[in-house]
Amino acid sequence: MIEDDSGIASAIKAQAELWNLSVCCIQDFRNVMAEFAEFSPHLVLLDISLPFFNGYHWCNEIRKVSKVPILFLSSAADNMNIIMAMNLGADDFIAKPFDQSVLMAKIQAMLRRTYDFTSSVPLLEHRGALLHTGERSLTFKGQNISLTKNEYLILLTLMQNKNRVVSRERLMEILWETESFIDENTLSVNVGRLRKKLDAAGLPDFITTKFGVGYLIS
Repeated sequence: MIEDDSGIASAIKAQAELWNLSVCCIQDFRNVMAEFAEFSPHLVLLDISLPFFNGYHWCNEIRKVSKVPILFLSSAADNMNIIMAMNLGADDFIAKPFDQSVLMAKIQAMLRRTYDFTSSVPLLEHRGALLHTGERSLTFKGQNISLTKNEYLILLTLMQNKNRVVSRERLMEILWETESFIDENTLSVNVGRLRKKLDAAGLPDFITTKFGVGYLIS
């Protein structure tokens, strides 16, 4: 939930939990996408008026990487704001003040309609880079970074083991399982090419080498 009014956020959270729904309330309004990626929600509740960047900005950022249902909650419920929200990719709009039972009914309906999508694999995030495992794509600040099959598998493994060193042997085993023959020299070449792409995209030193051991993202 991306809502800066703690009273409203707490009330919605309490009501949602009665329906056995897990709710994450954004804490860092400067870095919403990191928390979005970490929680990997099945639905987003989003206000328009927020600190630092408004709801339209975050709706646009979410839509660059996800098809998750987005429901706007706002007192600014004039036609212009509703149209703007929908044009940016929102799925529905509820005006404040609202009835909690109506909100819960809307949420349940959206989850039912998008059940297949919400069962997909979550995003992985590091330093603002988002690895969308369902689509095997990497995005950073709105740009898509093209990855080969091996580069994707290397990055996926390192991001899944963030803050832990992954040995060269383990990476070669993972690439070998995909029927892609790879030796130590080939692994170094693949990691080198991946680093060049990350550097060019504005992500220098994204992967750290632990000499004689393996690689690390931290």
